[in-house]
Amino acid sequence: MLTVVLLAGSVVALAAIELNRLSTPELSSRYKQLIQEYRCPKCQNQNLADSDSPISIDLRREIRRMLEEGKSDREISDYLVARYGEFVLYRPRLQHSTYLLWLGPLLLLLIGAVIVVLVIRRQARPIQAQEEISQAALNPAEKARLQDLLAEPNASASIAKGDNASQYGSDSSP
Repeated sequence: MLTVVLLAGSVVALAAIELNRLSTPELSSRYKQLIQEYRCPKCQNQNLADSDSPISIDLRREIRRMLEEGKSDREISDYLVARYGEFVLYRPRLQHSTYLLWLGPLLLLLIGAVIVVLVIRRQARPIQAQEEISQAALNPAEKARLQDLLAEPNASASIAKGDNASQYGSDSSP
């Protein structure tokens, strides 16, 4: 009884193993490459080589048959796309319907580069240019006062304490 069970199990196991033998090593190499390039129609993100679904087993068998018949890679690809759509290709062809797919990453990269350049330019303005802008809005008396404050070693401390607020005609209220 044990022998029958083991024999039945081995027959099932042998049936599950695919015969990947092709007539030439070149065809075997092409076969391995092709089953890596096509997506299983049932699986979300597995190629035919990694998928064990029944449809991927059938597709591998079909690719093997077409290779033995002498079909080119392009003919095999056209057959699969005609039957299963562009989804079966891991690298979709460049067409009007796939422009965004192919050019989208490049557009996002360019937009990001423009943003980075604008941010760097904005932050890299020289301090002198900022001082010139701030001084341009001051009248001559205010410019002289600003220069005096910048020249004093304790100017920032006296400004922080509010010692010079009375010189500008303001009271203690904000």
